[in-house]
Amino acid sequence: MLPPENVSVPDLVRETGIPKDTLYTWRSQYRNKQGPLSGSGRSSGQLNNEDKLAIIIETAPLGEFELGQYCRRKGLYPEQIAGWKRTFIQNESTATSKAERKQFRQQSRTIKALQSELSRKEKALAEAAALLVLEKKLQALLEDREDEKSTSRSAKK
Repeated sequence: MLPPENVSVPDLVRETGIPKDTLYTWRSQYRNKQGPLSGSGRSSGQLNNEDKLAIIIETAPLGEFELGQYCRRKGLYPEQIAGWKRTFIQNESTATSKAERKQFRQQSRTIKALQSELSRKEKALAEAAALLVLEKKLQALLEDREDEKSTSRSAKK
């Protein structure tokens, strides 16, 4: 049932007379306990991410038949390779979304800081404008007083 022979369960049932449920149970127990062996002698659980990525790249152009042959040679299952591919895609999208979230948080902080600075400057500008208006009013009042004094001096002469 396992690589490199990969005899199907129905064929084994015909050959041996062992019930198919028993064969399926044995196969799943063996897979859970041992795992298939790769061509390097390491179990697929021991393959590092580089090896898995190399296998994904190597098998990407293969058709179903060629993929089956490749898997038998390496002691792998097509489902494993598909699972690795899904994992890489999910991890990539997760990493991207993490980077996007980090960038979004940074942009939010920058926007908040800029809004605070803008608010502070608007208040300072409003205060400066109020001081200018008050200064002009004071100058106008002082000029009016000087005009009154000069008119009253002229009238006294």
